[in-house]
Amino acid sequence: MNLVDSCGWLEYFAAGPNAGFFADPIEDAGKLIVPTICILEVFKRILQQHGRDQALQAVAAMQEGRVVELDSTIALEAARIGLELRLPLADSVILATAQAHQAVVWTQDAHFENKKGVRFVKRILGS
Repeated sequence: MNLVDSCGWLEYFAAGPNAGFFADPIEDAGKLIVPTICILEVFKRILQQHGRDQALQAVAAMQEGRVVELDSTIALEAARIGLELRLPLADSVILATAQAHQAVVWTQDAHFENKKGVRFVKRILGS
């Protein structure tokens, strides 16, 4: 299973320099899980930058994967992971969700660099 972090979705939708890195996991919807926190972050950013129609189109594409709700089990594990690894809230939810579903996190977020179960690519300036 794969989980693409919010920054990966945004890179893919913007056809940024690292879009190709995220293409395979995003386009293999049968093996893709999508945490609701990623939907929130992506919708908010695209709504802010491009408007409601594009934001809704992005969310529709994200929902081709299996949407995973934040439940109490994932929330408690996210809190533990966040403290242990010193991760921001959204990142700890993403990592806990991936671990709960035996998924690999695909990201260019430096908070995830060198973390177990993560495929990381360095962000290219300008993206």
